[in-house]
Amino acid sequence: MMNDTVLLVYPKIPTTYWSFEYVMPYIGARSLMPPLGLLTVASLIPAGYTVKLIDMNVHELTAADVSAADIVFVSAMIVQKESFEQVVALCNERGVPVAAGGPYPTSSFEAISGVDYFILNEGEVTLPRFFADWEAGAPAALYRDDTKPDLSRTPPPRYDLIDVKDYSSMALQFSRGCPFSCEFCDIIEMFGRKPRYKETAQFLREIEAVYDTGFRGPVFVVDDNFIGNPGRVKTFLKELKAWQVSRGFPFAFYTEASVNLAGDDELMDLMADAGFEMVFLGIETTDVETLQAAHKMQNARMDLMDSVKKIQARGIEVMAGFIVGFDTDRDDVFDRQIRFIRDAGIPLAMVGILIALPGTRLYRRLRDEGRLLGETGGNNTHQMEANFTPVMPAHRLREGYRRVLSEIYQPKRYFQRCFAMIRSFPGRRRTPQKPLDRRDITALYRSLRTQLFSPYGSHYASLLLKTLLYRPSLFPLAVNLAIKGSHFFAITAETLSADDLGREIRESADMLESAIVRGEDGGRRLSARQALRRVVKVKEAVQRKYRKQSAVVRRELAAAIHDFDVWCETLIACCMLKGAVEGDSVL
Repeated sequence: MMNDTVLLVYPKIPTTYWSFEYVMPYIGARSLMPPLGLLTVASLIPAGYTVKLIDMNVHELTAADVSAADIVFVSAMIVQKESFEQVVALCNERGVPVAAGGPYPTSSFEAISGVDYFILNEGEVTLPRFFADWEAGAPAALYRDDTKPDLSRTPPPRYDLIDVKDYSSMALQFSRGCPFSCEFCDIIEMFGRKPRYKETAQFLREIEAVYDTGFRGPVFVVDDNFIGNPGRVKTFLKELKAWQVSRGFPFAFYTEASVNLAGDDELMDLMADAGFEMVFLGIETTDVETLQAAHKMQNARMDLMDSVKKIQARGIEVMAGFIVGFDTDRDDVFDRQIRFIRDAGIPLAMVGILIALPGTRLYRRLRDEGRLLGETGGNNTHQMEANFTPVMPAHRLREGYRRVLSEIYQPKRYFQRCFAMIRSFPGRRRTPQKPLDRRDITALYRSLRTQLFSPYGSHYASLLLKTLLYRPSLFPLAVNLAIKGSHFFAITAETLSADDLGREIRESADMLESAIVRGEDGGRRLSARQALRRVVKVKEAVQRKYRKQSAVVRRELAAAIHDFDVWCETLIACCMLKGAVEGDSVL
């Protein structure tokens, strides 16, 4: 009702390759970027409400925060599922109604409990209906509508709800939708295959609003395919360049685009001239058969190596995604992925095992084939197995994926790719560079102090020195890449350690099962008391080994130990019931 307090909550994003969490201490920020979706939702809330926002990646959500609200809105991606559930539980505990929307609730609302109101799909359509019913005192439990709204009517995000100093970059949106039909992609399912764009003047007003906050630096244009309509984008880029020139190029943009960008020289030049310094490409694989099977035809028609080199030659950094685990993958896919990433000089390579996201054609196909094994946590770069039965034996896929990660994020290899890309750039950027500010100088100092004296310090120093010698104007880029490398090295070590932990737990469980059920070395079976003592010893040994690891691995350890306990108790109890172990009173 009018005068109600609406609390918007953005759940915690776990530490992953994408979070860049270990970069934040270098630059003095708390999180990568603000929750643009909720800032836009805030602008859609009718006048008369008090609106507050808590980004849990920046600030802790307390019970007092929830209790002070009349309703809590929470939006999340699948990868935020665990934190999302904690927010919902806290709302339920405090008796405050909770409404949910965003990608995760939209694709999985039927499996989510504790939420009072689901406001799904695109907020421009469903939010006004909810608030009309809320003010009438009769809100429904579910609001769904596949209508694709006209983005020219979307109000600007509420940047007044955040402190821009908390973030390393800002976020804006120009379009939704993608014209392609990749089988594994959920974007086309949510936003459609016809790209919808904001008006150029509308976007420029939004970027002016970011400028007015005092923020200077990277701005992520969050479009899932920025170049879905090349003609529209070219017109826009000319106006954006003029705006940048008039303000002295305060922002460096980065975005996501399809590989066919490399086939349009004018488009690449316009992006570089407007200040786009990085683009994420979904390369996925170099195997044409696999690309065709996944319906990623735009990639199958391109020379992928040549495409990357053309974009880099404009001074635009290529960050790329790669996938293993397709049905058509052969045993050499891992070596081919490693070679391509190396030869293309792609420092930031996001490699993951294929997962079937709810709502995608891949998900529906695998479900119909009876191959789905369960839902996914939504983070394909931080898990060692698919959520379906792959064609390639699971153990081979796992080992191959581990090898790719180990190779590409071995520090020497990483710094070699960084310099290879820098050498492929023109002598200097096409646009004026933002003057160094206090945050930049602090980042350089912290990088030198930390990385120069690290185990990979010689490779780090080599990158900086060679850049100063051959591409001195790109020295800030070299420092930026080096700092990002520290994140990738840490995440890779954590990912592999967590997998080692899981493997050790599984092997210990197998040995215990053998000892309890079949006896040790074919001899006498363990009694329940002996089995429990063995369980305690296994747990203590594993905990000693992993207790000094990072918080990520310790969380994995706690979860693995809990599952191990449940498994062991169930096994011993079942065996006792069957008379497979001695009738001991321990249980």
